[in-house]
Amino acid sequence: MKKIEILTKRLRLKPLGSEYLQTVNDYAMDYENTKYMCRLPNDNIEETVNFLRNADAEWEKEKPEYYEFAILYGNKHIGAVSIYFEEGIGELGWIVNKKYWRNGFAYEAADALVHFFIHNMGTTHFIAYCDTENVASYKIMEKLGMVRTGEWGGRRNKSALQDTCEYQYELIVSR
Repeated sequence: MKKIEILTKRLRLKPLGSEYLQTVNDYAMDYENTKYMCRLPNDNIEETVNFLRNADAEWEKEKPEYYEFAILYGNKHIGAVSIYFEEGIGELGWIVNKKYWRNGFAYEAADALVHFFIHNMGTTHFIAYCDTENVASYKIMEKLGMVRTGEWGGRRNKSALQDTCEYQYELIVSR
C-alpha cells in the first residue's frame, strides 16, 4: 500500500506507527485523555507497542481494513485519527493529547480524512460512536454533518465501568 499523507491548513496526517511509541503511549495511558474510549487507557507500554505493531502491519497491506493516521502539528505528534472499514462503511475515530484540546485539531483532522476518503477512495457512508457524556466528540460529529441515528446503553471504558449511553452518528454522501 502506498503510504498516504494528508495536509490541512495546520496539520499533517501521516501513517501512525511504531515511530510514535512514546507520544502515543503518553495519551493512551492517561485516564483523563481516554476516559470516554472503549479500549483505553492502556495498562502498560506493551499494549501500545502491540497496537502500533498492528497499525504498521495494516499499512503494509495492499488493501488495508483500517487506516490509522498520526496527527502532526508542526513537527509535534499530537494525536491520531482513524477510519475502519466494515462492509464499505467507514467508522471514524480520533484522539488528541489533552495538552492540545480546544484548538479544533480533532475536527480538522476528521474533516480532512472524510474528504480524502470521499474523493480518493469513493467512500460514501461514514459512522462514528461516542459516549453521551463526551460532548466534544459529538459536537465534532455534528460539525462534520453527521446525524445522530441511535442511542443505547452499555458503553464501558476499559478501566471504569460507566453505565452511560452510546451515540451513533452517520453521514451518507450522495454521489
